Order: sequence, then structure tokens, then C-alpha cells
Amino acid sequence: ALNHLDLWARNGLPNVKIPLPHISGSDISGVVEWVPDGEREFKKGAEVIVNPGISCGRCEKCLLGMDNQCRFYTIVGYEVDGGYAELVKVPRTNLIAKPSEMDFVGAASFPLVFLTAYHMLVNKARVQAGESVLVLGAGSGVGSAAIQVAKLFGANVIATAGEDEKLVKAKELGADQTINHRTQDIAEEARKLTGKRGVDVVVEHVGEATWEKSLRSLAKGGRLVTCGATTGAEGITDLRYVFSRELSLHGSYMGSKGELLKVVELFRGGKLKKVVDSVYPLKDARAAQERMERSEHFGKIVLTL
Repeated sequence: ALNHLDLWARNGLPNVKIPLPHISGSDISGVVEWVPDGEREFKKGAEVIVNPGISCGRCEKCLLGMDNQCRFYTIVGYEVDGGYAELVKVPRTNLIAKPSEMDFVGAASFPLVFLTAYHMLVNKARVQAGESVLVLGAGSGVGSAAIQVAKLFGANVIATAGEDEKLVKAKELGADQTINHRTQDIAEEARKLTGKRGVDVVVEHVGEATWEKSLRSLAKGGRLVTCGATTGAEGITDLRYVFSRELSLHGSYMGSKGELLKVVELFRGGKLKKVVDSVYPLKDARAAQERMERSEHFGKIVLTL
């Protein structure tokens, strides 16, 4: 499945060396074609998904179950070759049995974004039942996942999008209220919907275009957790507003394998559901990325062989 990371790798990022030629693709499901001698858990023909985060498995962070903070952490399809291909090579520790209830399209649609959303809301923001959560970009992979995770933990969800059609889909996923960010001011509407109090948590991944509004949407003691900056990294922060209202800002990067295993179990139990926008053959990867660049999608865009 596609992620914005694919676009960033293609366009280039400051101080990040992407080896060329490069194969993108971080969300992968498929069939095991080869395993080394002595492998006991996964045999040739096993149906699997791939944990997109690669870590050393030996350092203090890895041994503490915080492998996404490993010094050598990288992501499949980013600094190593990924899934836009007939075959992909990954460490056997990155293999997870595909839920039998899921087809390969569904299985490829959830690992990175649901892992990210789960880590943001559960590990970082520590969302509680009854709290209000503002989810930006409901049509994105992370946004559509965050709506479900927040609702799973009993939160009241306010979701934003730039099209009314996407807002309808956000409500179908469980959002309680919605904001059209093209016609409404996010911060003003968030305060209006919470009785002028503000929200407890903001799920931020848009960056520069929404950063200041996200901060102004928070209640006193609120938490903002960010995992990306799709519109730019130069967000304006009034530090006086942060300390006077005792706001907390949390950075979030992927999540641990243990968290991904929990997400898989939630899918097995029917508590989370896939959100697939469209499916393209691998040869049409360019058209698929262009759809993502135009923000025409709601949920995940998947490539198939």
C-alpha cells in the first residue's frame, strides 16, 4: 500500500540519503517464497504481512520493546528496498502471520498507518475514555486509522477533511463531529464543538498548514501528538501559549512490533477495519501516487501483482 513516505523518498529529503536505484513500498502482504535452513515458524507458501520497521534487535531500546527508538531503526521501502516489486527481502523477525479473515489487499492496507495511530494515541497521548480527540486529515491513512483507534478507547472524535464527501465517510468510521477545513476554521470549530473548552488530544500529521490551529484547538493541559509534516516542517509555535496552558507536545515515529501485534489482534477480533480507497496494478504506481498527491483518496491506495 502507498504512504506519504513514498512521495517523500521520491522527492528527496534534507540530510537523508536514499540509495539509488530505489524501490518504495512500506506496507506489504504476500506469500513467503524462500526461508533459510532451520526456519521453524514460517515455511514457503506462508501468507504473511511485514512489520515495516527494521531494528537491530540487540540494543537497550530493542530489548525494552521500544524497537522504534533503535539507533539503527529504518523502514522498509525508505532507506532499504520495499514492496513495489515481485519480491522483497526482509528479516524473518519482521514477518507476521496474515489474519486468515483478510485478503491480501486488506492485509497490505493497515500495518504502517494503524501502528502509527495506535502508538500516537495509546502510547504517547494515553487517550482516556470520555476525552475529546481532534483528528486532522480524516481521509488519510493515519487519519482514518486514528478515528477508529480513538473510538475504540472511548473518546469523542472530531475529524477534519477538505471535502464533505470525506466527512461523511469519517462519520461512517465513527467520528462524532466533523469540520471542513476549507470552509471552517479548525480551532474555532473545535472550541465551539467542545463548549469553548478545547480538545484533550490533537492527532497532528499535516504540519505547517495546520500546526498553529492545532495548538489553539487544545484545552488547558491538552496533548498534541505529531507523526508527520506533509505540508511542510516550519510550524509556528507561540511558546507563551504552550507553557501558560500547560500543553504537552509529543513526537511519534512509527511504533513497536509489540504494538503492531496488538493491532493485528484487534483486526482479528473485528474491532478495527480496513479502509481501502482504491486498488491499482503495480505497473500503474505512478497514477496511484498522483491520486495521493491530489488528496483524492480516503483511506489506503493499494498496489497489486
